Amino acid sequence: MRRNSIWGIAAATALLLSGCSAWAEEEMDPAAMAKALQQASLPLEKATKLSEREGKPISAKYEIEHGALQLSVYTLKGDRFSEVIVDPTTGAVAKDEWITEDDDMKAAKDQAAAMAKAKVPLDVATDRAVQANAGYRAISIMPKLEGGRPVADVILMKGEDVKKVTENLD
Repeated sequence: MRRNSIWGIAAATALLLSGCSAWAEEEMDPAAMAKALQQASLPLEKATKLSEREGKPISAKYEIEHGALQLSVYTLKGDRFSEVIVDPTTGAVAKDEWITEDDDMKAAKDQAAAMAKAKVPLDVATDRAVQANAGYRAISIMPKLEGGRPVADVILMKGEDVKKVTENLD
């Protein structure tokens, strides 16, 4: 029992030290995502471009939510953050909800701060990452400030193979 508690504390500490993005990457099931993406005809870079009518895109990702593939784009319009759910086959906006939860709000503010300094929009950065990695498809783009400079982590998939690349946004 004591050994299990020690392992649990060690795992929790490792999780906290590695940050939330590492946790999210570990939690994605590459096999399930690869299977779900077969039904999605909309590339991530086009989804960020399409969502511009709802506000400035500040991040985007494919995710499996309640067993179904979902394409989520965070946007900023004025001083309001929204999560725009885009249909992964048609590109139509399925839902547009204001972001109010603390964790989501913090992530949105951090992403908006990076995009405020960015000269390259998300669709262009995503397209660059895809073009530089033949056969891969972007499933996530998350901007951040790194040493005061805007960059974006782009998660790419080819079948079940997953890799992360960083694109400069300035």
